[in-house]
Amino acid sequence: MRKSLFTIFLLFLLSACSFDNQFLQPRKIPSDLRKLNIRSKNDTLQVEFKNENLQPHFFTQQGEKYSLGYKIESVVFPSKNGNMLNGWILSPIEDNQANGITIMHYHGNYGNILFQLGTIYPLVNHGFKVFMFDYSGFGFSQGQATRDNVIIDGQSALDYLLSRKDIAEDKIVIYGQSLGGHLSAVIAEKNQDKIDGLVIEGAFSSHKDVGKEFFGWLGRILVAEKYSAKESIQNYHKPVLIIHSREDEIIPFKMGETLYEKANQPKEMLEIEHNHLAGPKYYELQISNKIKELLED
Repeated sequence: MRKSLFTIFLLFLLSACSFDNQFLQPRKIPSDLRKLNIRSKNDTLQVEFKNENLQPHFFTQQGEKYSLGYKIESVVFPSKNGNMLNGWILSPIEDNQANGITIMHYHGNYGNILFQLGTIYPLVNHGFKVFMFDYSGFGFSQGQATRDNVIIDGQSALDYLLSRKDIAEDKIVIYGQSLGGHLSAVIAEKNQDKIDGLVIEGAFSSHKDVGKEFFGWLGRILVAEKYSAKESIQNYHKPVLIIHSREDEIIPFKMGETLYEKANQPKEMLEIEHNHLAGPKYYELQISNKIKELLED
């Protein structure tokens, strides 16, 4: 009997740990690292991080300054869990190109903002400012990567953005992708009086739904919910755009459909093609226009 109980307990721990390892896959950058190489399209670029705010500067392998086509302002701000987080504010090269909408971006479960940059920066080409950041344990951000820290960091990032005087007159749209898409519904529900719209791309509907995808019925039983997008979105009453690819092999399309069904009007579902989180890469104009249309309703 005692051996059977131990086996059940061990199975529980292994299942929970396996799920969390799948759910959060951060790439930490050592706090003292100031140079690294990254791939950009067909080029290898060198990134240098300068000053206390870790401002990135991009160079070719020949040492020539590389222009991204937009501006990055690096910031370091506190999370309510005590960790200092690193974020980037992307904006058009010229101030008069800005369209008056700032996006609060919540990225997916992998890597850090260097890896996630390509999933959102195309929207800057259409006048949006974008604030993206790393959760605790990702990139230069302090602390451990946990689901509890993710939601605390998400709220802290929005609070920081709203405190900035340079966006005081802007409309605020939360745009979450994958893990960040799930998070964005939860944050939007709690802050709907402070924001103007919500965009969710390639997101799962709940922790237990993902647990079932990974581990079957056992995953649904063992995985703690903590917070749920499909529950939160039912209490959100501002414009929402759900984006999901029918070819998504990471998060099933049916989960995007679930979020759309649970959402209140005004809402729209944008069905796209290509791989996970390919929206801004292949549909930047369409998504940009739909965000603007949402805010006109």
